[in-house]
Order: sequence, then structure tokens, then C-alpha cells
Amino acid sequence: MKVKKLSVVIPVYNEEENVEELYRELKEVLEKLGLDYEIIFVNDGSTDRTPQILDELARRDPKVKVVHFRKNYGQTAAMYAGFQYAEGDVVITMDGDLQNDPRDIPKLLEKIEEGYDVVSGWRKDRKDPFLTRILPSKVANWIISKVTGVHLHDYGCTLKAYRKEVAKNFRLYGDMHRFLPAVAKSFGAKITEVVVNHRPRLRGKSKYGIGRTVRVLLDIFLVKFLNDYLNKPLYAFGGVGLLLMALGFLIMLYLTVEKLVFGADIGGRPLLILGVLLFLSGLQLLSTGIVAEVVIRTYYESKSDVPYKVERLVNFDRKEEARV
Repeated sequence: MKVKKLSVVIPVYNEEENVEELYRELKEVLEKLGLDYEIIFVNDGSTDRTPQILDELARRDPKVKVVHFRKNYGQTAAMYAGFQYAEGDVVITMDGDLQNDPRDIPKLLEKIEEGYDVVSGWRKDRKDPFLTRILPSKVANWIISKVTGVHLHDYGCTLKAYRKEVAKNFRLYGDMHRFLPAVAKSFGAKITEVVVNHRPRLRGKSKYGIGRTVRVLLDIFLVKFLNDYLNKPLYAFGGVGLLLMALGFLIMLYLTVEKLVFGADIGGRPLLILGVLLFLSGLQLLSTGIVAEVVIRTYYESKSDVPYKVERLVNFDRKEEARV
């Protein structure tokens, strides 16, 4: 695939000390590529001077486009908006804190031109605190790789490249931005990773902490469900439900034989309670699967909504601005 136009999507939240330097570094790299390009900053409800700085950059450079959110919706919503507004054949995502190095963009594009659909950055020499950032990330990456079947060293690296047809197919909400390669797997995307430079944060405050680890672990199960059972939730719930119902039935059948054949007293036996609970739990899970099937049908009928509200657009054409 020969790249004709490149879109760089950068979610930013209170990065007044970094966005201008990031723009200068990006501009230098992108001009050398010799491609048509656009830089899309998604202002995720910043409360500092970030919006004013972005507007000034857009005023000076028509290739800079800005999506201003009405409030802070989170990185997933910001990336989703960037994907929706991007016009390039390839979409590059990166953080706005200068820890991702724009000079790694050519590496990502080389892999895209080799035929890959998603290229993920791997911060092999990561410049973050070990106990609070690196260690939890290593554990989470191992679990995500095992559960999803997409084996990457660094799911948390925002620096990634996506073919347009993959980026436009994403339906994102919650904190799904961490799992985009795993989500792309459901589209049949070809995925690889490359080692990228990682720089320490010199200015501004990190928006992440160890508290997000629990959310990541919970989201892993959601991604597994979305990849394997989104179109057939009854298989996920129903399979476990039928197993529990079968166990409960066998226990109650055994107790019935004990009562009718041997005259045993089964009224006060804990095994009877266990059998009834297993059967009812299985029935409940089976019912949940049926309800989930109905919900999925509703989802496909009403999935035109997006998890964010745009306040205004800068440097987009009138057709896009009319959507706000």
C-alpha cells in the first residue's frame, strides 16, 4: 500500500506546556516524508491554556485541525473522534505529552506499506516509574495477550498506525483505547509491532496512576467478550448456564433416587440446596444470554450515536462543521 495522505491524531488534556513543542517536532518529521498530511488535535475538555494554544497553531497552519470537546470525556472518546474526522489513508495516534517520539513515524509507515493493517509501538526502554507504571503494565500486557490471542509487548503505547479502513470501523466507548489491536483482530486485521523511542515526561502532570490497573483488568474480559461473543452472546452465557443446570439436575436426580429407592431423608441435606442453586443459577445465565441477544439486536439498530459532544471545530470544511 502506497500512503498518499497521513492523519496524525493527538488527544490532549491540559498539555499547555507540551503541545507547541510537539507541533514543531511533528511538523519537522512530516515535512520530510513528502506526503500530504493533517494534524488533528482533540482537545478533551482542557481547563488550562491548551485550547487557546491549539487555536493559535491552527490559525498559523491550515494543516492543523482542532476538535474541541464540550467537557472531558476521556482518551477513548478523544481517539474515537479523531478517527471519525481523519481523512488520511493511514491514521497515526500519539500522546500529547512529548513522551512519544515523532521521529518513529516513518518506522510505522514502513510496516504499513509492507501490508500490515495495524502497527503498534513497543516502548522497550520505557522511561516511567517501575513499580507504579512499568510492572502493572507488564502484567496487564501479558494477560491481555493471553486472553485476546493478540500477542503484543506494549498495549499501552499510544503511538500506533492504522489503515483508514480499520480506523473507521472502530466503535469505541469506555476505556477501549488500550485494546485497539485486539479489537482490530475482530476485523481480520494484520497486526505487528515495532520498537519505538520513549522519552521521560519533562513538563506537565501525568494523567495516569496505578488505580487504572483494576479498570484495565475488567476491560480485558469485555474485549474478550466483544471479540468472541459480540454477535453470539447466548453462546457465552448459555454454555455456562447449561453446564450449571446439568450439574444441578444430576445432583437432584441423585437425591431423588436416594429418596425413592432407599427411603433416605434428603430434606435437610446441603447437597439439595446446592443442586437447586446450581440449577437456578444456570437458568438465570441462560435467560441472561437470551436477553443479551435482544440487546445486541438493539445495539446494531442504534449504533449511530457517539460517546462525546463536540463544542466546535477548527480548520475543518463546512460539511464537517455542520455536523457539530
